[in-house]
Amino acid sequence: MANMIPMTKAAAPFHPLLDADQLAELALQALVAEAELTPKPGLVDRRGSGAHSDLSLDIMRRSASAIAPYFTAMAAASCIAPMDQSLRAEVAAIGREAEAAMLRETGGSNAHKGAIWVLGLLVTATAQSGSLDPGAIAKDAGLLAQLPDSARPQLVSHGDLVRSRYGAKGARGEACAGFPHVGKVGLPALRAARECGLSETNSRLSSLLAIMASLEDTCVLYRGGDEGLQTVKQGAREVLASGGPGCAAGDEMRRRFDRALFARNISPGGSADLLAATLFLDAIERRLYDVERDNSLLEESYGTD
Repeated sequence: MANMIPMTKAAAPFHPLLDADQLAELALQALVAEAELTPKPGLVDRRGSGAHSDLSLDIMRRSASAIAPYFTAMAAASCIAPMDQSLRAEVAAIGREAEAAMLRETGGSNAHKGAIWVLGLLVTATAQSGSLDPGAIAKDAGLLAQLPDSARPQLVSHGDLVRSRYGAKGARGEACAGFPHVGKVGLPALRAARECGLSETNSRLSSLLAIMASLEDTCVLYRGGDEGLQTVKQGAREVLASGGPGCAAGDEMRRRFDRALFARNISPGGSADLLAATLFLDAIERRLYDVERDNSLLEESYGTD
């Protein structure tokens, strides 16, 4: 018999938010909202490509649209199957198809490999559990991630190299632990910023910086090593300690941080994926059928210095 693990089941009746197409739409919107959020240190946004030479905002949008149908497939599969080893294998296979679609759309650039893993697990867990509680969803996604993927290609990924060299847990460890940087960092920071009256843009930037300040981001480790990781963590902490996004001192510190990451060719992609996950679960928790749009402005307003 296939391995089966107990999952959280909601007592409430089926909610329209849990429809497979609706969940995929929220995942798509969360990815686009993350990409469009401006100004993000070192990352693709409305100003430009950040520390990337092979990505742009247009590519990020197209990549998100290309993988959205696979989120629908994951949600649909989990609605009719128990949360067991068979479903884990099916969702993993769909994820590999999504990755292939992403690479076709982007001409070989890795725009959303990590996001496929993160949001794929969360979409699957949301659809299967019937819960609208972020904590329960993240826990169930973590239990699913712990099941082995016997068909996983035996290739050494960037994440594997980083885990071997630095001991970082990476996206797999984050998922297996129930996404603590989403539930215990990203979401609380987002809520706190809104409660303080910050704009939606600055609330999301505060959430992203909080994640950056504590995450062992394997994207950063791969590009910049441990020194680069400490640059990201310390820079994010300094922005927040200076008042955070939306105040003059915080914005000035953010500009310095942005320049430092650009100069070192560092892009905190793992933190970006977890911000997208934060926005997805935030919409679920608030019973929103669309991820709220922020008022991120263009380079003419923010500049790069």
